[in-house]
Amino acid sequence: MKQSNFTTWFKSGSPWVWMNAGAVAIAVIMTLGLLILIAVRGLSHFWPADIVEAEYTIPGQPAITLLGEVTTREQVPTERLQGAGLPVDPEQNEFMDRELLKVGNRDLYGADFRWIVADWLSNERYPEDVIAIERREWGNFYGYLLSVSHDGEVVAEGEQAIDALQAAVERASGIYDEIHSLETGAIGKINTELERLRLRERGYELDNALTADRQAELEAERAVQNARYAELESELVDLYREFNRDSIMTRAMDGQEKRISLSAIVRVFQPNAMGITDKIGHYFAKLWEFVSDEPREANTEGGVFPAIFGTVLMVLLMSIIVTPFGVLAAVYLREYAKQGFVTRTIRIAVNNLAGVPSIVYGVFGLGFFIYFLGGNIDQLFFREALPSPTLGTGGMLWASLTLALLTVPVVIVATEEGLTRIPRSLREGSLALGATKAETLWKVILPMSSPAMMTGLILAVARAAGEVAPLMLVGVVKLAPTLPLNANYPYLHLDQKFMHLGFHIYDVGFQSPNVEAARPLVYATALLLVGVIASLNFAAVAIRNHLREKYKALEN
Repeated sequence: MKQSNFTTWFKSGSPWVWMNAGAVAIAVIMTLGLLILIAVRGLSHFWPADIVEAEYTIPGQPAITLLGEVTTREQVPTERLQGAGLPVDPEQNEFMDRELLKVGNRDLYGADFRWIVADWLSNERYPEDVIAIERREWGNFYGYLLSVSHDGEVVAEGEQAIDALQAAVERASGIYDEIHSLETGAIGKINTELERLRLRERGYELDNALTADRQAELEAERAVQNARYAELESELVDLYREFNRDSIMTRAMDGQEKRISLSAIVRVFQPNAMGITDKIGHYFAKLWEFVSDEPREANTEGGVFPAIFGTVLMVLLMSIIVTPFGVLAAVYLREYAKQGFVTRTIRIAVNNLAGVPSIVYGVFGLGFFIYFLGGNIDQLFFREALPSPTLGTGGMLWASLTLALLTVPVVIVATEEGLTRIPRSLREGSLALGATKAETLWKVILPMSSPAMMTGLILAVARAAGEVAPLMLVGVVKLAPTLPLNANYPYLHLDQKFMHLGFHIYDVGFQSPNVEAARPLVYATALLLVGVIASLNFAAVAIRNHLREKYKALEN
């Protein structure tokens, strides 16, 4: 009887249902676990950790003073430490604890991270007057503030120095913002206009049309721009002079004194003296800097806003390109093409294209779009800029087109599925009421299949936003000086190279000269990329659900 019940239960298919449910549950748990791991390791980087000062004594050597943040703790076999040349005895201890200490001050010590054996630390303390200085170069500085100087004269020292320093840093930050705005705004616009005048002059020369009148006109316009540039340059010199007037004298953990200009300082804080409220405020200020500022220090410090902007703009352009082509191809295959061997072959080819490795599309984009198409366009329309390429090099346009080719099979398949699900009676009813086939397609079929189109677009966005390999060949760069969308005519610069979050992760994780400093940013940027993709998909899902509800009554 029991055997019969088991056989019946097995034949009912319930084991396979439970097995599938278990597999889905495991996949969900693993995905959530991965996201939690990325979030914890990435977001914890922005918390202002306390700075420890301690004596470090290697057996047989004099004690030294260490100062820094403990970033990693781990237990390692003693034999590994012995292999690294440390005086340890594996017979006494099989394992020993070691810590990764961020000591900063890379300009003084050559490296800002140091592995230490935890058992050799003594007299650990957390002095409240120790300061952490975030710099534009050479990473963080950890030490003690001695004095603040203005034009070489000491204006504050001792306990009053930190208040004077905070006020001076705030003033210097305001001047830095003015300089950055001037250089990238007004001066950048003048440089763009001067380059445009140079190209116009070169174009006249190539056409043998550079007359005296045109030369005079160009010189007059150039004189206006140069005069404006001279005014801004004078203003810029004054700002730089004011920017470099203040400095501070500091003392590092080994007693070295170092003078630091305030022009090199981003932020100064005392983590050991901060309360929980101050630390939370500092944490969110660092988070905002991460998503709104430009990178610095070989992409291991600062923010990733140019990468966010480039990723979103590329995906939007790709969506604008791929949607009409994918929908038109699907409509032709389903509504107009004769269903036979050729059509079936085309569908098989489309499905196979979805499985082609992305790097192959990158090679195609490099060869066809950049070298062939872009090179010929430069010869026809941008001769005056040659030999410097305009469209004959990687850029936003070619990257978007390459990813559109990469994702168009997904849109075609999803749209075809949506067209197939529309009842035949709707088509016949529309035709019976006197509508033409084109009117039926435009006013009935396409609106009702729009949720399927959005499904295809969602899948396309999810794949395109995370692709890196083809972009490395057709336009993405480590650091782009300006955004591809700015205030300079023609505003949207499709020929310009750009930054991308996926490539930023690759660059920071595998090409960074400072691996330890870059590691937490890899997790933070990966979490941000997941968030950007999820936001784009949620927006598309919301539109799809709205369209589905709108046309549900017609389907019924």
